[in-house]
Parts: sequence; C-alpha cells; structure tokens
Amino acid sequence: MNIRLSEHFTYTKLGRFVLPSVIMMVVTSLYSIIDGLFVSNYVGKNAFAALNLIFPIIMIVMAFGFMIGAGGSALVAKKLGEGEDETANKYFSMFFAFATVLGISLSAICFIFMPKLAKLIGASDLILEDCVIYGRVLMVSSTFYILQNCFQNFMIVAEKPKLGLFITLLAGGTNIVLDYLLIYIFDMGIFGAAAATAGSQVIGAVIPLIYFSKKRKNTKLHFVKPIFDFKAIAKGCTNGVSELLSNISMSFVSMLYNIQLIKIAAENGIAAYGVIMYLGFTFSAIFFGYVIGTAPIISYHYGANNHNELKNLFRKSIIINMVVSIMMTTISITFATPLSRIFVGYDAKLLEMTVNGMRLYAISFLICGINIFASGFFTALNDGLVSGVISVLRTLVFQVLSISILPIFFGLNGIWLSLVTAELLSLIVSLIYFIRKRKIYKYI
Repeated sequence: MNIRLSEHFTYTKLGRFVLPSVIMMVVTSLYSIIDGLFVSNYVGKNAFAALNLIFPIIMIVMAFGFMIGAGGSALVAKKLGEGEDETANKYFSMFFAFATVLGISLSAICFIFMPKLAKLIGASDLILEDCVIYGRVLMVSSTFYILQNCFQNFMIVAEKPKLGLFITLLAGGTNIVLDYLLIYIFDMGIFGAAAATAGSQVIGAVIPLIYFSKKRKNTKLHFVKPIFDFKAIAKGCTNGVSELLSNISMSFVSMLYNIQLIKIAAENGIAAYGVIMYLGFTFSAIFFGYVIGTAPIISYHYGANNHNELKNLFRKSIIINMVVSIMMTTISITFATPLSRIFVGYDAKLLEMTVNGMRLYAISFLICGINIFASGFFTALNDGLVSGVISVLRTLVFQVLSISILPIFFGLNGIWLSLVTAELLSLIVSLIYFIRKRKIYKYI
C-alpha cells in the first residue's frame, strides 16, 4: 500500500496544530467562566451557586461531543494516513450525522426532566428555579455545542487549525458581548447568562457546518453522502469513550463535591468551589487543547507506520507537559488572591475560603497534564481500552475515594486536596501503561 505522509503532520511543525487547539479549548472553557463572572457580580451569589450546581448535568450532555470528536477524528485521521480519503470523508459525514441525532435526543430528555434532575443533585428551594432556567436554555443549544466540540477535533484533521481558532474566538467574543448586554444592560439575570452562552454555541457550530458543506481545494475533509457503518461508529465511540467517561466522571464528582461542601460550608462552599473549578477548567483546557492538537498527528503516523515521528512526538509532549505544569502551578498559587477577588471580592469570608482552596487545589496541576496526555495518547493510537481505564480511574474511582475519605480527617482542606491525591494515584497508572505498551506501539 502506498502511504502518503503529509508534510504538515510532523513533530517539527507541532506548534501549528497545538497552539490553535490550546487557545480554542481555553476560549471554550471561558464560556461558563464569563457567565459565572457576570452572574456572581451582577445577579448574586445564590444565582452563582445555582449555575455551578446545575453545570455538571449540562456537561454530561456536552461530553458526547468530546467522545465523538476525539474518537471519530482518530479513526478519520487514521484512514487519511492509510491513503483512504474517500472512506475518511464518508466516516466524517457519518459521525456528524450521528452527533446531531444523539444531541437532539439527549437534549430533549434533559429539558423535560430538568426540575427532577436539579432536585436529584441537591438544589434547594432557594436556587431550584435558577437551576432549571439555566439548564433548560442550554439544553436548547446543546446539540450545537456537541457539534462545536466535534468540529474542534476535525478542524485539526482537516489541517485548518487557524480557521478553528478563528471560529472559537468569534464564538467566545459573542458570548462576552451577549453577557454584557443581557445581564448588565437589560438585567435578564441567569436567563441572560444562559442565552448568551447558547448564542455563542450556535455560532461555533454553524460556521463549520457551512465550511464543510462543500469540497474545497485546500482541505481534505468535506461532507459527502454518509455511510452507516455501525462497526465504525462503535469503533469511534470506543476510541473516544475515555473522553466521554472523563467528562461524565468529572460531572459526577462535581456533584459529590457539592454534596460534601453543602454539609461543611453550605452555599459559600459551592460558590468557592465554582471559582476554583473555573481555574481548573482553564488550565485543564490547556492540556486538553494540546491533546486535541497532537492526537490527529499521532493517529496519522500510527496509520502510516512512521514510528520515528511517534517517538519524537511522545518525547516532546512529555517535556512540554512537565514545563507547562510547573508554570501553571506557580501562577495559581501566586495569584490566588487577585483571581478569587474577581469573582467573590464582595464577601470577605467567601474570598478567604476560595483563596485557601485554590492554593491547595493548584498542586494537582503539577501532575494532571501527564495523565490527560496519557489518556489522549492512547485514544489517538485507537487503544480505547487503555485510554478508558486511565480516564475512569483518574476522574472517577480515585476522586470518589478521595472525596469520601479525606474530609473525614482534614475537613474542608480534605476536599481541596482530593484531586491532588487522585492525580498522584493516576500518575502511577499512566506510567505503568506507558511502560507496558511501549513495545507494541513503538513510541519509545
């Protein structure tokens, strides 16, 4: 078989794909952060608590976009690496159709049962109405966000990272403008925050839909009549199951955090956790963006049997992750007070709680980058099983154990240190798999 090696998919040009992907993920994470900033300062801390309480439900639905985007793009990139462009485009179109149908179905179900879901995760009468309003508005737009998440991955496969970055920046800018207008100017409260995010999600999905609607000379991907290959769908979903499980697990764990925080620190605890998680979303987005940028390149070279490129990618990725991890931890600890003051500076007690929690939580940034890369790396190699094991242990099993046990001995500080403990345990698992699989995939 004649394998064509794209001159762009090389580790020496890694920055061309990674930097736009990192910025895309950071901007995407800013959606909820901007909502939280406006809601906390202009609507009130109860509405802010409601937003953070219902957000895990929303993220569970959105997680399917990450699954289809990560797993589907890995399969499509592999086909391109094998020289099967026609099949790659059919798969691309198939995954888009699948994501659309799945998104509409999940959104409809959650919209109907949103009040019951809010009560299930602990919403009190004080914040229940705000939870339902915010959740239902975002369910209306969630299919667009699922598609946006898919396109972030496929833009890299299509070798159009700059276009993907532009679309994400445009969507993010839309969110900021609408937040200002709907919350600050027109005083629409939490409904305005949700509507602003929904509008940005529509922008982020519609523009890629238009772009891929016809064949273009300078890109490999475009919509064609899809084939319904259920084995390929299953393979793509299996490849991306770690991303799905990771997001669902994080959402479930967030619910568990909120339950523990209500017991120990009431609504202030939920508000403080919301601020800390915004920092976590932003910094984690950097690592996830790196994975999105490198995954199609890894998949391509895996399909092309180019082991030298895999080795270079792996080595460079480990070094970059370690350097960035140190930088982010230092920034988080040093600037904990001014970052917290932006959100909760109006309440001295809440500010103190948030700063202390942020500094303890920030220790996890030293470790999480390698774990996130490990899961994404094995997804790109089409080894969904290993990727899923790392993801489930990291985001669910180890965190549930930590959040259940540590507060018994350390109180509120035990909650903030739960993620640090989970990341340390996950690092051991990641290193074990890196060593065990090195001879199979030849990346060392």
